[in-house]
Amino acid sequence: MRVSIAGAGLGGLALAQGLRGAGIEAAVYERDPAITARFQGYRLVLNPAGLEAVRGCLPSRWHPLLDAIVGDAYGERLILDPRLNTIGELGPGRTGTVVDRHVLRHLLLTGLTVHTGAALTGYGVLGEGKVDARFAQGDPVTSDLLVGADGVNSAVRATLAPRTAPTDTGVRFVIGRTTLTERFSGLSKAFGSKIAGDGVSLLLGAMRFRTPPKEAAERLAPEVTLPDVRDYVRWAMILPPNGSLGASTPQEAALSRMDGWHPELRALVEQSDPDNSTLLSIRVVEPGERWAPGPVTLLGDAIHATSPTGGNGANTALRDADLLRRCLIEAAEGRRDLVGAVGEYERQMFEYGAEAVQHSLDALPAYVPQP
Repeated sequence: MRVSIAGAGLGGLALAQGLRGAGIEAAVYERDPAITARFQGYRLVLNPAGLEAVRGCLPSRWHPLLDAIVGDAYGERLILDPRLNTIGELGPGRTGTVVDRHVLRHLLLTGLTVHTGAALTGYGVLGEGKVDARFAQGDPVTSDLLVGADGVNSAVRATLAPRTAPTDTGVRFVIGRTTLTERFSGLSKAFGSKIAGDGVSLLLGAMRFRTPPKEAAERLAPEVTLPDVRDYVRWAMILPPNGSLGASTPQEAALSRMDGWHPELRALVEQSDPDNSTLLSIRVVEPGERWAPGPVTLLGDAIHATSPTGGNGANTALRDADLLRRCLIEAAEGRRDLVGAVGEYERQMFEYGAEAVQHSLDALPAYVPQP
């Protein structure tokens, strides 16, 4: 069995790792010109199911390394004013494990065949049930299964499910990261909380590694090379609906809305890495009508993109990868045919994927600033 995966995000890479471990040929095709073309180094909270999905896809010999490079999620989930006074509560805190996307991505990349600069333009299903993936450059690639793990703007989805399209919530946010120095450790009350300003909300999350990733890899898995990342604070400022940066940089846009705020909050934004700050929009993809079973399927944001306020986007994509891995192993071992295996994956994925999107939308109003 040969599987082609469009997209080198967490879900696509986790699937490739899981198939590789089962002896199933899998190649990843990424439209970016290089793996590091876009910075993807923000803190994620993995719930128990998401963490277990990662472990299921990774070789067991790397499990100690995974355990060493994560951190523990914590936070009071308060509502604070810009001077850090408590004015309310968001509700019970989310338990889980925090992980850096950039670090996890490098772990998942280890040993895989990833073709960069491979922008998928479409595909064709062949008579014998195989599928040809076509790219802007290079020859088509024939495989038994094409998996669209290519994000919100999925080129695979455009052909497979053209009536399923992203919905723009109108919410925009500026995101950045700042090294967690002793100075900012005093903001611990704000980690996991919402700071409610005049027309904006600021969310902070601490990424504290149990062991620095590069050091952990050198000690526990020398064949793995991880970036030298240190503890940091991830901050995200949610703007009013349809807000924009204008001509400002992301930091300037945030600071212009922080007059009179606590000096430590302003310093946090001022000292952030300008290369890793950006404006993002919140778009969702809700699973729609099922397509006819065949040698093409979707995974992650390509079929169920969630609002980040739900905290379940990466978790759901990783759950997809682990479920599809297990279904394809059944097909490879002859316990069911390939179309049936993919169909079973899609049946379960559509159900929990739709629930994940709805959960994230239900959580969004609590974080969006009131006009």
